[in-house]
Amino acid sequence: MVTTGTSKNWGQVLKDPRLIRCENLEELSHRAAELFVQLAQQAVTKRSRLTVALCGGRTPSRLYAMLGEPTFRQQVPWDQVAIFWGDERCVPPDHSDSNYRMAHELLLSKVPIPEPNIYRMPGEQQDPNVGTKEYAQTLRNVFGLSEGAWPQLDLVLLGLGEDGHTASLFPYTAVLQECTRLVAAPFVKTLNAYRLTLTIPVFNAARHVVFLVSGQSKAAILKEVLQGDTRPEALPAQLIRPNPGELHWLVDRPAASLLGT
Repeated sequence: MVTTGTSKNWGQVLKDPRLIRCENLEELSHRAAELFVQLAQQAVTKRSRLTVALCGGRTPSRLYAMLGEPTFRQQVPWDQVAIFWGDERCVPPDHSDSNYRMAHELLLSKVPIPEPNIYRMPGEQQDPNVGTKEYAQTLRNVFGLSEGAWPQLDLVLLGLGEDGHTASLFPYTAVLQECTRLVAAPFVKTLNAYRLTLTIPVFNAARHVVFLVSGQSKAAILKEVLQGDTRPEALPAQLIRPNPGELHWLVDRPAASLLGT
């Protein structure tokens, strides 16, 4: 059974986030696909296009595959969809760790989206800061931004790491304080690697942000993020506060097992 409610503590910090409980990953992915279709149709009607930032990780892979299947593929006006990424590893686009590669293999290669509508993060740049500047300029060009303005994505998909990170916003990293740049390249000590990521103000400017959280391994951190104390330096996912946008948490039964009713 799917139930919808608002987490007790986190709802006081954010603007009424929606917590949607699903039985398993399959149902979670189906609900996310339905929401994707709904938002796509609304955005195209109102603004002639849907702009969406995809996420990496294991959880969204079923969603991407589902969107590429006929049932959902045929409901989305793909020629009016613009695809971006919330973060990327510093690897070439054909690398096994590339977020772009996963999305391309499971979704983008299965749907009739024009190649110019796909704006991948250039993770292969030898200097990650070059990649951040290139992607920031891409965002400015696509959204027609003036200096100091933020792009307003229609939909942002995010995951939740077992350490409380989301996108490539890791605990106790300087990027959590970033308030002027669109894109940053934080060095993550625990991974000994750089990452490219959109910054918190970009995520918070979105019209809809959807967290996808699945599995028992996420239960403790999900409870801490949603119902624990507000500790954004330790739990970067707590910094995602779209305003005036909407925040949704789609979680399966194992991930929500410690939340209570």
